[in-house]
Amino acid sequence: MTVVTSQGDVRLGRAGKSVRVLVALVGIGLLINGSVRASDDAWPFGPMSQYAMSVPDDAAITYTRISAQTDAGTTVDVPLNIEGAGVARAEIEARTGEIVKDPSLLQQVADGWARKHPDKPKYVKLELIRDTTQLVHGRVEGPPASEVLATWAVRR
Repeated sequence: MTVVTSQGDVRLGRAGKSVRVLVALVGIGLLINGSVRASDDAWPFGPMSQYAMSVPDDAAITYTRISAQTDAGTTVDVPLNIEGAGVARAEIEARTGEIVKDPSLLQQVADGWARKHPDKPKYVKLELIRDTTQLVHGRVEGPPASEVLATWAVRR
């Protein structure tokens, strides 16, 4: 409820203030819950950790990607977005540990690609790769080092 003063000012009533405080408290509670669990799965009420910090001048920057061998004999980087393979890069990064333990989770990426792009070459082998770029005094030092974290032969 709003109250109009004699000068024409509009003031928020007791019920309006209560609703706003309640909404703020619920939002803060959801954000704290997502932060304590430290999971991007709860976004927007959880951390998006890749945006939470700057990179120091002497640091290693890691980039996770998936490389695919196709039935056409080519090797391509899988487009990690909803339009590409149906899965976002953030989802892959958040689940890297699970994928390393169980590479069969990469089957979902191949299935998503095949479903969204039936006219394109199919994936026959997927590799989860971590590229690491080293910074020294804020400048790139040499080419990125690549490490294959998991490999999956796609089921048809």
